[in-house]
Amino acid sequence: MGIYLNPSNAGFKKTLAGNIFVDKSMLISELNKFIDSGNQYICVSRPRRFGKTIATNIMCAYYSKGCDSREIFSKLKISKAKNYEQYLNKLNFIKIDVASEYQNANDKNEMLKDLQKKVRDEFQEQYPKIRFVKNETIANCMMKVYKENNETFVIILDEYDCLVRDTFGTHLFADYLEFLNGLFKSDTLRPAIALAYLTGILPIVRDRVQSKLNNFREYTILDAFNLAEFVGFTEQEVKPLCTKYKVDFAQCKKEYDGYAQNGFEIYNPESVVMCMETKKFGNFWGKTSTYMVITDRLKHNYKGAKEDVIKMLSGEEVKVDVEMYLNTMTDFVSKDDVFTYLIHLGYLAYDNNKFTCRIPNLEVRKEWHRAVSTLPEYSKTDEIIKASEELLEQTLLKNSDAVAKALDNTHLHVSSSRNYNNENALAAAVYIAFVHALNYYNCFKELSTGKGFADLVYVPVVKSPEHPAIIIELKINESTGKALQQIQSRQYFDALDNYKGNLLFVAINYDKDTKKHECEITEWEK
Repeated sequence: MGIYLNPSNAGFKKTLAGNIFVDKSMLISELNKFIDSGNQYICVSRPRRFGKTIATNIMCAYYSKGCDSREIFSKLKISKAKNYEQYLNKLNFIKIDVASEYQNANDKNEMLKDLQKKVRDEFQEQYPKIRFVKNETIANCMMKVYKENNETFVIILDEYDCLVRDTFGTHLFADYLEFLNGLFKSDTLRPAIALAYLTGILPIVRDRVQSKLNNFREYTILDAFNLAEFVGFTEQEVKPLCTKYKVDFAQCKKEYDGYAQNGFEIYNPESVVMCMETKKFGNFWGKTSTYMVITDRLKHNYKGAKEDVIKMLSGEEVKVDVEMYLNTMTDFVSKDDVFTYLIHLGYLAYDNNKFTCRIPNLEVRKEWHRAVSTLPEYSKTDEIIKASEELLEQTLLKNSDAVAKALDNTHLHVSSSRNYNNENALAAAVYIAFVHALNYYNCFKELSTGKGFADLVYVPVVKSPEHPAIIIELKINESTGKALQQIQSRQYFDALDNYKGNLLFVAINYDKDTKKHECEITEWEK
């Protein structure tokens, strides 16, 4: 048993001993399918704190010959899988936490040389009959064991992209490319590798690094394919946690859901765990980083970025081309590059069916609000966001004049940024003006009612007398009276099947000539 070569299952035992454990052991069943299949090179990228290291600890406990984990896994889902016994503690296992090695290195430039020496010493200790010479690489050590004993390896580089992100263009970066090349581009070594597994925040850099790793199959936050359910927590995993810890599921979904993939609703695992433990809905994931990640990218103000950011702040989705981004920290040439980068970091969610991105949930939305509040070019947007709390309050008080006046201000801002003045601009103005309502409501746009479509419907996440449902009907160059009549005659409220209680009908009419809004608010009991 070593630290790097055939480590123990101590890391996974600590995970199991935590207050909250979500069984992701079926990851092993999927990975076993890759072993010796000819497609054994895998790169899994996902945002920080989304369970990358826990996944590698599961793999270590299962594959490593340095431990006996049968009792541990006997209580987990994987024990029922057909291929459970196939590789249980039967393979040589190498795990390298690249970020940890880099952070703790006394001399950064000598990091890789020191790392290879430490691993080589463990090879010599565990295989005393094989002679490993000075300066022998990890690749050569693996090759010797394979040649002498016909034993194969699972090798993991956790946070492999640390050196790619932090040392690009340096001597250490060049050494790292050589290190990767020796491990993963050698046809001679390939038979000795049962499974190679890389983790990182960003996918493989599409330049010099890709040439060293182009044999890896990538599972990203854009599309994790059959590994999708192992990226974060699924809804099926979060629901029983909410029941057990007496946390409102609907609010938990609004706060931390949003990263849907391959039929799974994916929740932020860090935030869900903290929410269960504290019994509070807080900005847990945001505290592990900073909104400046968003700010630094928006400062460049690429063409069309501001307009799209305003749309996403108001709850809309925008088109994004994720194919151009080179997966680096520096090569940004368009808004699509910026948005793709923020998708990989978890600040946006991607729909790979519609090719759109959006702000995933309430927790992340707050980070976006903080980001735009620091940028001069978004000062008006920030003003509207901050005023939206008062707007919601005035709406609930049925203060029609205050609502109309607020929309005069907001509509002008949105229309000028979009360069059009029609129903879409009016709807956009309402979306962003009522952005504070998203803290308490789910917003449904053009909700089908059976007799037409309600323009906007706000349904409270948690039912309370303070937050009645709100139905908004929009008109241009008509009248608020006609809008109210339409809401009632078409019975838009019938679309709220499971809602009982007070309703607010909000009729808004926009006059194109005067650029003024009229508003009328009435109350209804359902």
